[in-house]
Amino acid sequence: MSSFRIDKDSLGEVKVPLDAYYGPFTVRASNQYNITGQRSHPDLIRAYFMIKKCAALSNRELGALPEEISNAIVKACDKLLSGEFFEQIIIEPINSGAGTAFNMNVNEVIANVALETIGEDRGKYEIINPNDHVNMSQSSNDTFPTAMHLSILLGLNSFLQAIDLLIKSLKNKSVEFEDIMKIGRTHLMDALPITLGDEFSGYYSSIEIARQKIVQASENLYAVALGGTAVGSGANSPAGYREVAIRHLRGISRLNIISSENLYFALQSRFDVTCYSSSIRNLAVELIKLANDLRLMASGPTAGFAEIVIPAVHAGSSIMPGKINPSLAECLNMICFNVIGNDLAVTMASQAGQFELNVMLPGMLKWVLDSMDMLRNFLPVFTANLIEGIQANVDKLSRYVYRSPVLVTVLNPYIGYVKASEIYKKALETNRNVKDIVVEEGLMKAEDVERVFSRSNLIGRRE
Repeated sequence: MSSFRIDKDSLGEVKVPLDAYYGPFTVRASNQYNITGQRSHPDLIRAYFMIKKCAALSNRELGALPEEISNAIVKACDKLLSGEFFEQIIIEPINSGAGTAFNMNVNEVIANVALETIGEDRGKYEIINPNDHVNMSQSSNDTFPTAMHLSILLGLNSFLQAIDLLIKSLKNKSVEFEDIMKIGRTHLMDALPITLGDEFSGYYSSIEIARQKIVQASENLYAVALGGTAVGSGANSPAGYREVAIRHLRGISRLNIISSENLYFALQSRFDVTCYSSSIRNLAVELIKLANDLRLMASGPTAGFAEIVIPAVHAGSSIMPGKINPSLAECLNMICFNVIGNDLAVTMASQAGQFELNVMLPGMLKWVLDSMDMLRNFLPVFTANLIEGIQANVDKLSRYVYRSPVLVTVLNPYIGYVKASEIYKKALETNRNVKDIVVEEGLMKAEDVERVFSRSNLIGRRE
């Protein structure tokens, strides 16, 4: 027996694997787009099934699609949304401009599953057609932008939860370290003291702010292009389709979806996705700063700062026994570099649209979802296996504070900047304590020096 069936499309006959639920368009396209070796993102697939179900319900409600066909499409979509037949979506994440190949892969799978629900064989497109019925009142040009927004929103909560774990852990460390004084650094040079808790409070605040910006950027994604069809005019859709479709999509997705105020904008511009991508990039920038500071503070153990001790997650070297590296911080850096690169790719794709459509949609979405996935997957590991296990090297931190000549800064109000500079140089040359030199030279009484060098005065707090 043949392992193929013969399907027909507008270009002619195509051999389709006998057990496949996709059809001729998908076969043709899959022969062209062998780029990443990856499958399209599950959230994109789910988003598209939601849109197709919404369209079938809307077209039936408006009298454009016979009830029997609509019911079959809806049943097929429900099966697909439950997780069946995902393997039949074989078009790679980066495919044809505007995602037409992906849209047609979805249309063909739904059509063939729908055909089986009414007892017909796959490939009988004269009964349920991928274009005429499943794609009714739609275009790749409005469904893919809509699916872009939906798929990002579908993964948003779990993405934010991963960020929240990091914020909570950094906050806890800020409290844990609130009484541990350390030397501050500006320009990588000694500066006035702070507490290790102060430093960690800066870290969690930066991540909190970055999270807020991600949420703010995501708010614009609830406005979608659905109903614009090919160029934003809604051609080939029945009157009222836009409003009815948005209502159904809101119910199916359980997201507060609204129609874009201007469907021409919604097809021409990818401004909202670009802003969202940039918000993830900004988070990555803050994460790089955090990772780099932790790497520096953990450096050593004898020839570095060694201000903190990080947990060992695996041996640090294949040749140097006992070596422990900040491997998770290094991994986070590499992820964040990738996120920044993804955002640049999104930016280039966003500006590459012409006239009524930006066709660079599949690439843009892949890069955004890749960035979300990498951070969603790794931040909980980074949090649990690095941040949670950080310990303060209290003795080393204390020695750095009281041996630093920069403490002379707090004497400015008492002996003046010029004299304080002389004391600074002398402390460096003789490797002596600033306090002892000040008392020895009769510049201040010992009890006054102790008061000026009190912990509360050094870290700028009045206890």
